[in-house]
Amino acid sequence: MNIDKLKYPIGKFISPEDQTYNSEYVIKNIQVLKQFPHQLENEVKSLSKNQINTPYREGGWSILQLVHHMADSHIHAYIRCKYALIEDHFIVNDYSQEDWACLKDASINKYEDSILILKGLHSRWISLFENISKKKFKNKYYHLARKKYYSIYTVLGLYAWHCNHHLEHIKILKKNMNWYK
Repeated sequence: MNIDKLKYPIGKFISPEDQTYNSEYVIKNIQVLKQFPHQLENEVKSLSKNQINTPYREGGWSILQLVHHMADSHIHAYIRCKYALIEDHFIVNDYSQEDWACLKDASINKYEDSILILKGLHSRWISLFENISKKKFKNKYYHLARKKYYSIYTVLGLYAWHCNHHLEHIKILKKNMNWYK
């Protein structure tokens, strides 16, 4: 399998070209966020310590680091959305995902800790998405490192993609490691 297919098993995120509010897009992506913590938990709960510490690809993070990364990343995105709702021209800095994934808490803490974070966080995030107006989905923040604006509408789609993207990494690893044959 080529490296791009391993890195992006469901393809790269494609931002919605038309930023016009589409209720089907919103409902579909909120549903992904609702299901994600439980799907993630189901994918990892039967793994041994050795399996959960296995990288999903050569040079990639372990499944444990991946689970902790998702909690870290989704916390950042949730907070960015909240700022975009209450502040005009909010600017965000990047954080080094690689550095965060290499901190000790991402390699020694139990995956259950981040699943708990994701369950609570997604519940709040979904409530936020379900209770903002169509107009508020256009609110944006500016990502300084990427030199681009992200609307809340785009962030919703991006993080639904992010959920499916990393779930697929775990599924591919499980399938390729012959753990369940």
